[in-house]
Amino acid sequence: MNKINIAILGATGAVGQEMIKVLYERNFPIQNLKLLASARSAGKVLDTPFGKLTVEEASKESFKGSDIVLGASENNIAEKFADDIKSSGAIFIDNSSAFRLDDDVPLIVPEINPDDIKNNKGIISNPNCSTIITLVAINGLSKLSKIEGIYASTYQATSGAGASGPVEMYKQTEDIINNRDFEPRIFSRQIAYNLIPQIGNFGDNLYSSEEMKLQNEGRKILHLPELNVSCTCVRVPVERSHSISASVILSDEIDLESAKKAISDAKGCKLYPEDNFPTPIETSGQDLVYVGRLRKDLVNPRGINLWCCGDQVRKGAATNAVQIAELLI
Repeated sequence: MNKINIAILGATGAVGQEMIKVLYERNFPIQNLKLLASARSAGKVLDTPFGKLTVEEASKESFKGSDIVLGASENNIAEKFADDIKSSGAIFIDNSSAFRLDDDVPLIVPEINPDDIKNNKGIISNPNCSTIITLVAINGLSKLSKIEGIYASTYQATSGAGASGPVEMYKQTEDIINNRDFEPRIFSRQIAYNLIPQIGNFGDNLYSSEEMKLQNEGRKILHLPELNVSCTCVRVPVERSHSISASVILSDEIDLESAKKAISDAKGCKLYPEDNFPTPIETSGQDLVYVGRLRKDLVNPRGINLWCCGDQVRKGAATNAVQIAELLI
């Protein structure tokens, strides 16, 4: 297999750092690895599994010679450099939300819609972390019957807000224990010993931007343009790994044993037995989506309820992007 030149845009952030680890763990055939970030990080020497690498400032010329660019930066950075990446001849696998809903940009979960990658025009998008985790968990059910709707509540870890999220959670916990005053900075409310039922800004329909991603991205990934999703996203005082409670409404009524087998056989899933269930702690640091609490819905006979957990930094971001790169080669 030919070796590939890879650049990581946003290499010093949590997702960028995880991409480096995942590339190494999956034995990706790298010829050259270039780490790109802002001017603030330029010149830093990172100790990686590939040896010591110096971070370079991202510029229009940075992508020449690269075959694939993995994006781990914010929307504005992805938008700023997308044309430069394409004009260099590289394919841009972007983890931001900048291009996810563009008609000419494939939105890929390799376990679900790998063939969509053929339609790329130089940019491929990584879905939202909770979207990836939820859809991997329920994809097996779609093989049994068309998914008509989803009711979901997400329980999203503080690290989903960046590296400073867990820092604030632990600092607030310490302040509370020691009876010290504090002011929330990263989150809108106290996160220690608390829940915050808002991630993203509220829209005209009173759903947040994060809540709408599961519907809008799910429609594209599952090829179900009429899919309806009613979602509530909650920030919880957990360090890593997102959890989702989902009720999946199917076109047909299916028995529980068929649902179990479908999820157990699905790519990327680990199904727990009835008397057990996953939690964020045991799902962190690995790439499977763990599924448990599988049961029939008591309101709608065509509904299947489940609980799932997955590492949002790995499968929800870095690993999914590297899997897309693997599809390309």
